[in-house]
This record gives sequence, C-alpha cells and structure tokens, in this order.
Amino acid sequence: MKRTRKAYRVLTFHTTDAAMEMEAFCRDSGIPGRLIPVPRQLSAGCGIAWRMETAVFAQYRAEIARSKIEIEQSVELAL
Repeated sequence: MKRTRKAYRVLTFHTTDAAMEMEAFCRDSGIPGRLIPVPRQLSAGCGIAWRMETAVFAQYRAEIARSKIEIEQSVELAL
C-alpha cells in the first residue's frame, strides 16, 4: 500500500544548537512540530530539521521570526 504524502514546512539550521533551540521554543510556545533528520532533497549544516504542517507555519510565522533563531532554509516539501 502506497503512503500518501502530506505537505510540510521544513526548517533547517546551521547548527544543532539552533535546531534544539527551535524545539524548545516551539514546545514552550505551544507550536506543534518535531525534529527530523534533514530530508534527502535538502542539505543543511547540522543534519537536523524542524518539521511542521504548512498551516501551522502560516499561523506562527511571525512568532517564529521574532524568536531570532537562525534558520538556514525554510522549504515546503511533501513528506
């Protein structure tokens, strides 16, 4: 049975510290998502990415920007 892919916003980081900081920020702010290995389609400095649903990203985009966490890339992917 083929798995249906879903669109997600994937954020990558230059450092593992930044990825962990994003996880803590989102947890403390009630923003759903999770850490994942960087998908093959992307490359990133640390190998860890933050994945969240695209609607969630749209809702919290400004709050994430205000966090001042250094994001390497922000890409929408079907995973």
